[in-house]
Amino acid sequence: MSSTEVVATPSGGDIGGYVRRAVVMAIGIIVLSILAPGVVDRVLDVLTSAERLRTIRVGWFVVMVGLEIASFACMWWLIRIVLPGVSWFVAGTSQLTSNAVSRVVPGGAAVGGATLYRMLSVSGVTPRQAGGALAATSIVSTAALFAIPASGLLMALFGAPVPESLLSVAVAGGVLFVMLVAIGAIGIRFTRPLELVGRGLNRLFITVGGWLRQSWGVTPSHLVAERDRLVAVVGKKWPQVTIAAALNWVFDYLTLVAALYGVGADPRLSLVLIAYSGAAVLAMIPITPGGFGFVEVGLTTLLVGSGISTQNALLATLAYRIISFWVPLASGLFAWLAFRSRFQLTE
Repeated sequence: MSSTEVVATPSGGDIGGYVRRAVVMAIGIIVLSILAPGVVDRVLDVLTSAERLRTIRVGWFVVMVGLEIASFACMWWLIRIVLPGVSWFVAGTSQLTSNAVSRVVPGGAAVGGATLYRMLSVSGVTPRQAGGALAATSIVSTAALFAIPASGLLMALFGAPVPESLLSVAVAGGVLFVMLVAIGAIGIRFTRPLELVGRGLNRLFITVGGWLRQSWGVTPSHLVAERDRLVAVVGKKWPQVTIAAALNWVFDYLTLVAALYGVGADPRLSLVLIAYSGAAVLAMIPITPGGFGFVEVGLTTLLVGSGISTQNALLATLAYRIISFWVPLASGLFAWLAFRSRFQLTE
């Protein structure tokens, strides 16, 4: 759904990949059983809202595009933190291309990861460095995504609203940013909280796996090992990595908030944040390209559940998906052509 779709690493046997696949499979099965009957109808509702796009002032589209560009730039920054020798051009074109590939081809995440790996290698990055970079960015970006619902729930407990002003939107993004960075720092610096999270996730996976007759599980030691692997790759740069990954999701989330303001909705920070995180996970389901259909249904449904009117939810979802999905998808082709003009690629 966002410009930050997590891509698979070349060595797909790590526990992080296992956890992601387990979560994606579980959510996919549940969503299919619950939402599938109404997917087509709801997608058509979203698409038929296109004629109302002109009711959104151009200024809001400018804000959304700016926020989404910032989200992309943070991902490029993340790549450059892990690979300091990589230029902004290589980081940007390779990420845009791999992001587009991961959304349109079968086995998107794996193929997108392979594309990014290949482009980095062609630009002069050694295979070992490219593999380490992919592993690090995948782990930290996924961790930041799954920290978002926890942040939303904490904000909901304190009843954090989003008042009607762009300044307040910035403050809302700042609150989310601080919480994500704090959660990331705690996970990297302290082992005990990570072990507690691991136990909770293990119980969740065992329960869901039992319902689906699958033997799923993850041990705290595996999460700690993944954390240690990340730290080994990024070294003392982990604060920058955490900040870049957090800002990546924050700017994409604010794009959705801007879309809601653009249609005249009165969103509530905590509830919209939970809706956003749910839609972000739906985008990872490898059933349709980029989660097309399921994200539209899921996000619209969750926004309506957060108190947004159906018409505003449909229009905001369409505007957000145009900026966060379709525009980046189209830009991937231009990024690939720009990369090819500088580097020789064999077919």
